[in-house]
Amino acid sequence: MTSRNDPPQRSEAEALIHKAFVRSAAAIAILALLAAGALLYLRLERPGAAPVAEAQITAPQPEAESPPPAHPPPVTFTDISREAGIDFVHVNGAYGERLMPETIGSGAAFFDYDNDGDQDLFLVNSTYWPDRPHEGPPPHQALYRNDGTGHFTEVAEQAGLAVELYGMGAAIGDYDNDGWVDLFVSVLGKNRLFQNERGHFVDVTDQASVGGREDTWSTAATFLDYDRDGDLDLYVGNYVKWSRRIDLEIDFRLTGLGRAYGAPNHFEGTDAYFYRNDGNGHFTEIARTAGLSVTDSQQGTPVGKALGVAPVDYDRDGWIDLIVSNDTVRNFLFHNRGDGSFEEIGAFEGIAYDRSGKATSAMGIDAAAFRNTPDIGVAMGNFANEMTSLYVTAEGRGPFADEAILEGIGPRSRLALTFGVVFFDYDLDGRLDLLQANGHLEPKINEVQPSQTYAQPALLFWNCGSSCGASFLTAKETGDLAQPLVGRATAYADIDGDGDLDLLITQNGRRAVLLRNDQALGHHWLRLRLVGRPGNHDAIGARVSLKAGDLTQERTVMPTRGYLSQVELPLTFGLGQHERVDSLVIDWPDGRREDVLAVPSTDQSLVLEEQPR
Repeated sequence: MTSRNDPPQRSEAEALIHKAFVRSAAAIAILALLAAGALLYLRLERPGAAPVAEAQITAPQPEAESPPPAHPPPVTFTDISREAGIDFVHVNGAYGERLMPETIGSGAAFFDYDNDGDQDLFLVNSTYWPDRPHEGPPPHQALYRNDGTGHFTEVAEQAGLAVELYGMGAAIGDYDNDGWVDLFVSVLGKNRLFQNERGHFVDVTDQASVGGREDTWSTAATFLDYDRDGDLDLYVGNYVKWSRRIDLEIDFRLTGLGRAYGAPNHFEGTDAYFYRNDGNGHFTEIARTAGLSVTDSQQGTPVGKALGVAPVDYDRDGWIDLIVSNDTVRNFLFHNRGDGSFEEIGAFEGIAYDRSGKATSAMGIDAAAFRNTPDIGVAMGNFANEMTSLYVTAEGRGPFADEAILEGIGPRSRLALTFGVVFFDYDLDGRLDLLQANGHLEPKINEVQPSQTYAQPALLFWNCGSSCGASFLTAKETGDLAQPLVGRATAYADIDGDGDLDLLITQNGRRAVLLRNDQALGHHWLRLRLVGRPGNHDAIGARVSLKAGDLTQERTVMPTRGYLSQVELPLTFGLGQHERVDSLVIDWPDGRREDVLAVPSTDQSLVLEEQPR
């Protein structure tokens, strides 16, 4: 995750990609960015060099073609963690040796585990290192039951989830199609699958054969129906080849700090796991035969260093593809061929590298139709002094182009060290905004890099649509969202039933922060929960298109978003001042399209069941 000075890696389709994203309005901005990168390269620390302040350079943005931009609405997020009953504190086991896994965690998941209609919260915990004594009971995973008003009670023990693991992330999905959402936890070590038996979880890892190897460091995971057979399959990304011995032998150091947390480019890559659901409670691992293993052609070693995954049908052919954000190596785009296999085409489709042809320190990832057009945007959080990436298709088709500068998030995001990124409509105006959670790895980084701090405030970008030259403006009135955090995961849900989306941000080695959305703009909304028939009970992968007046929106049922985390399954459509919905179209995961003939009213939650053929 640390910045590095690798030589540029050019894609084989560079000319095609370049043509897709070069626009005359961005010429000045791009030149300024390259100049800033060159200056930063010359000033990066080298062994034995004195620490230097990082350059404060902001690239100019293209001039807006429309009238002066609107202002982000006054929306306050209030930290209600304690009053809501969330007392979770992440334990990373750090004690001074600066072991790399201590920096990564941890994830979270909003989901209705007890089927009472409100969103509960699962928080992933890590633990102490086995050879280090500690006082008190061992830390365990946390499950908070929501009473429907946004107040939570910790119930991990009763629910069977008070398990000690060096946990990383979570994935939710009803893999057995019994109507109760199950839970997968990625781990430094053996992964775990917990079957939900009517609100109580049972460890079925061994029966399902999804534990993986004891010496593997798993991170991002997602359930998806890749073969459209009605049951959910499971992708599990793995990070670097790591052990305590390898970490200590590398002995990574920063001038002025001594031993520091290691950079991933000092470690070998790994292959992902991909588990095909056999439909009987058992999975078969098929990553290599399905085309999801990527090997360095010269060294013969795995390339991947996955920290994020976004399941998205980027080319709209009806089959879910996988975009994997890799840390310090090229990102992957696994195109689903529809025959049970994938083809890795990240370089060809312009998402493997940044605009200068280099791999970034990509971490969290999210994908959405943020322009309310067929174009898909893919946001990726990167390391300090690497802007957040925003890869966007053109006219609904690839290749992608990184439009972070054009869309207004590039220069503002450059200094932050970003883990979680997520699109959501925080003001219910019908346009998807972008949140990024930030926080450094090194507690004392400010002593050697004055522009950096360990705790960093989140960044919230308001989507102003066609009223601005760029899509995004930095939101100002964010209340407790402006507090510095050692931010990692981001997740959202409507925890109190008022129609707007509340936030959860985890911190590494610190308490989780629950932020209530206190917007009072009078905007209308509609929430939808889809039920698939038959199979794929929660309709993961379904795409919903909504029209209200001049507003057209598209959302996909996909809880895997952000960083090591899951958002709620229901979809929220902000409607702004529109009081009625004109049309609602659902593309179900099996490829069938359904027109919902009537939406009775707005400002309510609906359950829509797939009609039998």
